Amino acid sequence: MATKVLLIGATGETGRSIANGLLNAGGFEVYAFTRAASVHKPQLLDLEKKGVIIRQCDLTAPKEELAEALKGIDIVVSSVGPSDQHIQHNIATAAKVAGVKRFIPCGFITICAPGGIMWLRDEKEKVYNHIKQIKLPYTIIDIGWWYQIATPRLPSGKIDYAMTTSNDELIGDGRTPSSFTDLRDIGKYVAKIIVDPRTENKMVFAYNVVMSPAEIFDTVERLSGEKVERRYIPEETVHKRVAETRASSETYPFEPTKFTARFVAEYQLSWGIRGDNVPEYAKYLGYLDAKELYPDFKPILFEEYVQELLHGTATGVYTDRISRIY
Repeated sequence: MATKVLLIGATGETGRSIANGLLNAGGFEVYAFTRAASVHKPQLLDLEKKGVIIRQCDLTAPKEELAEALKGIDIVVSSVGPSDQHIQHNIATAAKVAGVKRFIPCGFITICAPGGIMWLRDEKEKVYNHIKQIKLPYTIIDIGWWYQIATPRLPSGKIDYAMTTSNDELIGDGRTPSSFTDLRDIGKYVAKIIVDPRTENKMVFAYNVVMSPAEIFDTVERLSGEKVERRYIPEETVHKRVAETRASSETYPFEPTKFTARFVAEYQLSWGIRGDNVPEYAKYLGYLDAKELYPDFKPILFEEYVQELLHGTATGVYTDRISRIY
C-alpha cells in the first residue's frame, strides 16, 4: 500500500524538489494543500500533471477543518516560506488530531544552533518545540546550502540563464568549509528519510559535498576557463551587516524587504564566519548523517552541476518568479 504524503509549500523550490523525489521514488501517493486562490498557479498545475493530488484548504483554518483535510494522510512534509513558519503550529496541532504518523516541519536550511545566531533558525525551532510539546512524531531535515545559489556568475554571461544573483562575495578568505547540496537531490533524500524508522524523532543532515566557497569558485574557473570575480568581505563587514539588518527588521520581522537582508547577513555569519554548516558540527548538535544512513545514495556532484550550467542544460532557481540581479 502506498504511503500517503501531503506537502505544504509544494510549489516552492524545495517543495517541487520534494514532490519530484517522492513521485520518482515510487511507493508514495502525493498530495498538496493549496488555497483556492492558488489552484491555477503554473507550478501547481505542473505538479498536478505529474500526479500530485490537490486538496484545497486554508492553512489558517480552524484545527478541526484542517484535521478533516488531513484525514487519511500518513506523513506531512512542510516547506513553507520564511515568513510562514508560525503557520505550522496550527497545522501540526491538526496533524496530531488527524492521527498523522510523522510530521516533517520546514527545516531544509544550513546547520546552526538555536538561540540568537539566525532568526530564521529560531523561528523554526519554535515550531519544533511545539511539535515536541504535543508529542507528534517528527523528523527534522536540514540540507546545507544549494549549489544553485552558491555558484558565481561568469564574466561572459554564459550561465546567466540560470542565475538570479551574481554570487561574487567570499567571506574572509573564502576558505571556511561548508556543506552543499544540489536542489534536485533534496527530494531524493526526503523520499528515503521520511519512511526510515531510524529517523523518527530525530534530526537528519542530508548534504552532497563539503567544500569551501573559494573551492566552489576555483572549480567554476577550472571548468569554464574564465576568471571569476571575487569580492572579499571582511568579518567586521558581516558583523556590521548583521547588526544593521537586525535593527531594521526588529519592528517588522515578517516584512520581506526587511528580513531578506537579515537572512543573508546571518547566513554569512553562521556558515561564513562561525563555520557552522559542516557534518562535524551537525553530529555535535545531535544530527544523524545521511551519508552514513544511505551509503549507496549517489548525489549529484558539484562538478556535474557546473558542467550542466556550461552546456546550457541546468535549471536555475527562482528564475520563474523574480527578476535576475547581476
